[in-house]
Amino acid sequence: MLMMKSLGGSPPVSPERGVLSLGDLSQSSVHRLVQRSADLYQNLDDHDRPLRGKAVGILFAKTSTRTRTAFTVGCIRLGGSPVTYGPNDLQTNTGESIADTGRMLGCMLDLLVARTAGPLDDLRAMSRHGGLPVINAMAAEEHPTQGICDLATVKMARGEVDGVRILYVGEGNNTASALAEGISHFSGCHVTFATPEGYGVPAATMEAAAKRAATRHTTLTEVHSMDAIPDDAGFDFVYTTRWQTTGTSKPDPAWREKFLPFSVDDALMARWPHAWFLHDLPAHRGEEVSGSVLDGDRSLAWAQARMKLTSAMSTLEWTAQQS
Repeated sequence: MLMMKSLGGSPPVSPERGVLSLGDLSQSSVHRLVQRSADLYQNLDDHDRPLRGKAVGILFAKTSTRTRTAFTVGCIRLGGSPVTYGPNDLQTNTGESIADTGRMLGCMLDLLVARTAGPLDDLRAMSRHGGLPVINAMAAEEHPTQGICDLATVKMARGEVDGVRILYVGEGNNTASALAEGISHFSGCHVTFATPEGYGVPAATMEAAAKRAATRHTTLTEVHSMDAIPDDAGFDFVYTTRWQTTGTSKPDPAWREKFLPFSVDDALMARWPHAWFLHDLPAHRGEEVSGSVLDGDRSLAWAQARMKLTSAMSTLEWTAQQS
């Protein structure tokens, strides 16, 4: 009876841990994650299997090719044992709460990677109630590991992130938010977000990231017309994403008309002849980007896709070391 008493009660709620938003992390942590991603890109075996003996949950409630594969393969390469869950595998589908699900996963897993159908607050709740580190593999608000991947690709291409000038074109989605949060940890940068009216980066995200960026002489601006961008802006990279973010839909039936001026084609790239092209994939050729740009000599999209694996490995390694 005494033993049962000692086993009873609700588990305590713990502080959040893991990589939930790049805005949560210190400058040194973001720099380390980016550098480590680039290092592993050069040598996938440059590690001592830091996940050896650890069970890592890989939960994807939304479709994924690159991110799910990257985290599963990355876990195996780092010595961990992935436990994978699809969209219909957990009891959340039958009404179990996020908090109770987190408690159960925390009893058995060492770490959780999750792309859920819900907001970032769901992942934060899983971490708190489960007492385990959680890596956000994309929530509605932010895709932080994509941000790490993008900045690592920038570093590989030009040698450093500091001082980079990026034009982001298209919807102000979770990838754009991650770019804003991530670049705010670097110095002397400038990012222009060219987004259709009504589809910009969320104001609260932009405000917080711009405030942090300003302390490092980095600027973030947003415009809603391609004509507002000067030809002499000197961009190093032009970045776009697909117009229909995974798991979302747009209530305006005429939304494509608003997006058409924000397509990246040869004419746009000709305005900055030395700029590289970035895309987080999957791509819809003929919509957000022309095939000639995506598959052209200035495209880094496929190197960026390979960086998904090493950014996943970097994030898994860092998270395990913080536990």
